[in-house]
Amino acid sequence: MSLTFHWFLPTNGDSRHVVGGGHGTPATASGRDRPPTVAYLSQIARAAEDLGFVGALTPTGAWCEDAWLTTAMVSQHSERLKFLVAFRPGFVSPTLAAQMASTFQRQTGGRLLLNVVTGGESHEQRAYGDFLDKDDRYRRTGEFLQVVRELWEGRSVDLVGEHLRVEDARLARVPDPVPEVYFGGSSPIAGEIAARHVDVYLTWGEPPAQVAEKIQWIRKLAARHGRTLRFGIRLHVITRDTSAQAWAEAERLLAGFDPQTVASVQAGLARSESEGQRRMLALHGGSRDGLEIHPNLWAGIGLVRGGAGTALVGSHEEVAERIREYAALGIEEFVLSGYPHLEEAYWFGEGVLPRLAAEGLWRHPFLPEPAPSAQVPFAS
Repeated sequence: MSLTFHWFLPTNGDSRHVVGGGHGTPATASGRDRPPTVAYLSQIARAAEDLGFVGALTPTGAWCEDAWLTTAMVSQHSERLKFLVAFRPGFVSPTLAAQMASTFQRQTGGRLLLNVVTGGESHEQRAYGDFLDKDDRYRRTGEFLQVVRELWEGRSVDLVGEHLRVEDARLARVPDPVPEVYFGGSSPIAGEIAARHVDVYLTWGEPPAQVAEKIQWIRKLAARHGRTLRFGIRLHVITRDTSAQAWAEAERLLAGFDPQTVASVQAGLARSESEGQRRMLALHGGSRDGLEIHPNLWAGIGLVRGGAGTALVGSHEEVAERIREYAALGIEEFVLSGYPHLEEAYWFGEGVLPRLAAEGLWRHPFLPEPAPSAQVPFAS
């Protein structure tokens, strides 16, 4: 088995400090340190593909640049990296989204992955003209994915649903390959949508025991529909040559959290209707104390950032060990990030990935497999 690793494109800006925001809260001022220009994001993309990351997640929301447009431009400055484009089904018709995905595949040589984000914040959804409540948004997502998948199969689609209606919908050209669909959600209805429609279920970086419960839950739901899903996890990383160096970096980042900013972000996130966001907030409770919630799992990022709020912190070997722990639970894909994203990609790519490769848990996806005689164990 070879684990799959993805990186992150910070279209909300990048910095040597944490760029907060998300889930209905604006990006913090640190996002202006390195603006998300096509040139800078392309640097990150090229570094990621050279290091062996398969794809790069691009976020969605009012706090960042548009994911479709940005990745379309960055794709022209990279060669192999795929783009895990986050998008919200309620903002475009399913027929148009299926057509956009098909075009993206042809113009990039099949480098699109889709991260379906239903949207957990009604106040942010309303800013975009979407006035459905949370459960209805999930039901609409199910109808949306039903239409998109049938169109990708080359079928003509008629649907009169609870929230969506299409008549004689079809694509002139279907995508090749068909993009894989990624999706996350912790509420009961989110689990049902995942079980029916998606390829990869994503969870934020909770402690392993909680992740194991989620995997078991989704597996059972998917089995009822005769389906098998893959599982991925979304985490930040702070990995260094020694554990002391990594934790010193975590403390440096924590020291840069202005108390007023923390209070403002936490107040904004407290309004969230997202069950996943509620679970993230519960890991730290808004406090700077007790942030190591599992060995090498640090909840400090969540003090100023919505969504993914935990980081793997430690020496390269310690971070590799935590990855092995999650992999043993059934996690096959890791969607990672770090501040700043350019430099942290190299810390992880040059420090952790070789250790996993030496154990046969990972191989570079863009390089030919070495002959047996050329395989050299990693020297610690």
